[in-house]
Amino acid sequence: MNAHVPALTGGGQVIAIVPQTFEETLRVARAVVASGLAPAALVGKLTGDDAAAAVAVAIMSGAELGLKPMVSLRSFTVINGKPALYGDGLINVVRMSGKVAYLRTGCEEQNGKMVGFCEAKRSDTGEEKRVEFSQDDAIRARLWDERATVKKQVWENGQKVWRDNVPNDAPWYRFPKRMLAWRAAGYCLRELFGDVLGGIRDEFEAREIADAEDMRDVTPPTSESKPTPPKPPAPPAPPTAKTIDAEPAKEEQPNESEFDLGAFLEEIETALAGANDEASVEEVWNDFDAPALLETEGHADMIDAAFSIKARRLAQLHPLNGG
Repeated sequence: MNAHVPALTGGGQVIAIVPQTFEETLRVARAVVASGLAPAALVGKLTGDDAAAAVAVAIMSGAELGLKPMVSLRSFTVINGKPALYGDGLINVVRMSGKVAYLRTGCEEQNGKMVGFCEAKRSDTGEEKRVEFSQDDAIRARLWDERATVKKQVWENGQKVWRDNVPNDAPWYRFPKRMLAWRAAGYCLRELFGDVLGGIRDEFEAREIADAEDMRDVTPPTSESKPTPPKPPAPPAPPTAKTIDAEPAKEEQPNESEFDLGAFLEEIETALAGANDEASVEEVWNDFDAPALLETEGHADMIDAAFSIKARRLAQLHPLNGG
């Protein structure tokens, strides 16, 4: 029954599967995606061949640095479409290169402040370097965080909402010593082992660069004005003619002295309405001097209308005379 089951040899060493061609790399990537082992930072919301392609790129990027496929997936992340190594992944790649005489990282205290450091030496050229990244450096770079609680978005009932006094889970608050050491290692190892890392940055620096690129000017460009055809030259002026700059057109203002017939008759009627006896009516009528003014302004045909206004007011004061 078990004749076709291969026997397991005790004490054997498991050799990692290292693809040699692109087709083999893609097969491994598809297996990783199908098994659910693909890191979310790599695939995001991608599925199928798109997710497999992202995993394959990470495997190939790691292969260039001497990392095996599964180690590449654990060491790489993708930030703004570019591969980046986690802090320990950066150190791991340099150690595996065989070009390291020594490599030490850590955090120490100087003058009451924490200082992360990385010191390393190349075994092939003898070059050595020490880089420090202090707490003051982190403060100037706006990385340092001492807040126990922050305002941030949290998931509630399937949606993100803003909440105050949320525990701060930022790495610079939770692991300040490690972050200082990794930042120092990133600068030191990229300078000393640039040929080994091939321009790959650590996760934190890559994220800061991506954030800076996102803060670009989003002001829409001004639309270029369409070219206008050239205007023909103006004809030469006569010898005796003088060029006079035209004054800008002024809005026509109504003539304050212009006679308004309707307003004049209305003023008479309003003034007569305030007269309470016959003497007052005569006084108002004489003040307006309606017959003379109407004739002067060319409205002699409206003199009878003015007298009618006066007669109406007198009739209101003496109803018996209104007939």
